[in-house]
Amino acid sequence: MTSAGLTAKRGGPLRGRVRAPGDKSISHRSLILGALATGTTEIEGLLEGDDVLRTAAAMRSFGAKVERLGEGRWRVEGAGGFSEPADVIDCGNAGTGVRLIMGAMAGFPFAATFTGDESLRGRPMRRVLGPLAQMGATFIGRSNGRLPLTLQGGALKHLSYRLPEPSAQVKSAVLLAGLHAEGGAQVIEPEATRDHTERMLRAFGAVVEVQDKADGRWITLPGGQTLTGTNVRVPGDPSSAAFPLVAALVTPGSEVTVEGVLLNELRTGLFTTLQEMGGDLVISNVREESGEQVGDVTARHSALRGVAVPPERAPSMIDEYPILAVAAAFADGSTYMRGIGEMRVKESDRIALMAAGLAACGVGVEEEPEGLIVVGSVRGNHPVAGGARVVTKGDHRIAMSHLVMGLASDEAVAVDEPGMIATSFPGFVELMRGMGAEIS
Repeated sequence: MTSAGLTAKRGGPLRGRVRAPGDKSISHRSLILGALATGTTEIEGLLEGDDVLRTAAAMRSFGAKVERLGEGRWRVEGAGGFSEPADVIDCGNAGTGVRLIMGAMAGFPFAATFTGDESLRGRPMRRVLGPLAQMGATFIGRSNGRLPLTLQGGALKHLSYRLPEPSAQVKSAVLLAGLHAEGGAQVIEPEATRDHTERMLRAFGAVVEVQDKADGRWITLPGGQTLTGTNVRVPGDPSSAAFPLVAALVTPGSEVTVEGVLLNELRTGLFTTLQEMGGDLVISNVREESGEQVGDVTARHSALRGVAVPPERAPSMIDEYPILAVAAAFADGSTYMRGIGEMRVKESDRIALMAAGLAACGVGVEEEPEGLIVVGSVRGNHPVAGGARVVTKGDHRIAMSHLVMGLASDEAVAVDEPGMIATSFPGFVELMRGMGAEIS
């Protein structure tokens, strides 16, 4: 992989059994909670991508002892809380990392300065800073509320916060701040979002109460709790598993199995959608590991059809819409993806970039303020023309999605700036080549 770009072209079938890298959301949380806890936390299967490594470095800056024992195996020695860092906390491209770390740090009586790369400095932080300010934290920074900024924590008070829009990151930041707030914290979410923070807090010994009511899901973290180090096994990331699975669905003759994939019901919206599209997607060997359900997912080449994705499904698959758009390009009929405005404030404006990339490859597409319509048109086995060099703005999911498209297009598809793929899926190119993909 070079900064000059990568190119994917159509070849033979994709075949093999592979394992997706560790789930990024759980990897971030295991490091942060391990640092907040007292005692030792052993982590197996940690995603060793750039984003997570930035969080590991941040935890060292806040006083935890964090060491790598071997591939995917890490140990965190927590001191029961954070201490004042000696330098700026640089979170690189990690939006999840910085928002959760700010929430965790807000409970302690010192200031810390946060920054990130160009992409992260352009992403909104007020959605987290707002509730933290209501709890008593203060911050100073740019007028638009974006990084770099300095957060002053300590003396937090209880907050019952209703999320204005679904966001697991905001929910998690409030709950983590609540660990060291007088009276704890409560979050009311109108639509259920990924619940890894709640599950992992329990694994570290905390009491978290969840009630489903008529007006949403109420999550309550009582005050005065402490965390104790534990063992964490990180399952395979469904967002990363999506790329080889969709590649198999659209490439003739293919059959691919991704082992040990997280099957949390709040993360499997893409798998449900692909099955609704007629995808031969089978889940087997379902089991429980570290409080999460995991299983093996097998995809075989399928004749896909367009569908309307329910907007309420968006929280369970918000990171997977770029690769879903690729599957939709090979489907018979149109696929409607709405209620996905959150995609515009990810690492890039993913709606705009996917629309531009698809159009450049000859796919019919219509961009909406909070939606995307992909017009699939099947003509033989290869309905997508391809032949474009796609601008990714350094977004890892945009790059991987278009490379998957190139594997089944008439002409090769190239992407610029592929180096950012390592933020979430180190080894992506090698894994895909090992199944027979022609990526160079």
